Amino acid sequence: MELRLLALYPEQMNIYADRGNIVFVRRRCEWRGIGFSYSAAGPGDGFDPSAHDLLYIGGGQDRDQLAVAADMVETKRDALASAVADGAVLLAVCGGYQLLGHSYQLGDQRLPGLGLADLQTTREPGPRLIGNVAIEAELGGEKRTIAGFENHGGRTHLGPGAEPLGRVLSGFGNNGDDGLEGVHRDNLIGTYLHGPLLPKNAWLADHLIALALERRYGSPVELEPLDDKLERAAHESARATT
Repeated sequence: MELRLLALYPEQMNIYADRGNIVFVRRRCEWRGIGFSYSAAGPGDGFDPSAHDLLYIGGGQDRDQLAVAADMVETKRDALASAVADGAVLLAVCGGYQLLGHSYQLGDQRLPGLGLADLQTTREPGPRLIGNVAIEAELGGEKRTIAGFENHGGRTHLGPGAEPLGRVLSGFGNNGDDGLEGVHRDNLIGTYLHGPLLPKNAWLADHLIALALERRYGSPVELEPLDDKLERAAHESARATT
């Protein structure tokens, strides 16, 4: 059994240790004896949508998004849409999350989005939304708390065709006003939570791994339990600061 992960723009979109999410997924696979295959697609690179079961886009500063947005739409949008429609897992964090929508209005410049989620992001006047954040999310039929860190100037608003990842318990979330955070559709998740996200929420990493393996092998996969003492401590520490 093998999990096949593709990182999009790992050199350009890696802020607040977002690459640690990939490392954490790899370790949780290795600890269970599950094979792990890593691939990357950068500027100008296309990819086979059937070859990868977990797709990852990290966060980046505005200049990083400017550098990759048009290329992502031109060289990767069709493959991403095909992969998501076929059940692949897509996790997009912060800058990557913003690019899932229709567009990101950054001052006078409009960055094209992938159109994979019904959302719009605008860089509005006002302070950046910064700090530790916690949300309540329902994934796999169970309500759980996700903890992380947010730092974004863009305000994201979900359209009528989008569902949030969760509701804000503390912090700002998508825009600081509507109490919503992230977006969730089928096996697609977009979120502003950095940290990195997955080491603070080991159950979420396992949820993504299980979904990715189910897509590859065609049936639900029961993951071997791990000793998550340190991971639980990391989550509790993150929650204590919100």
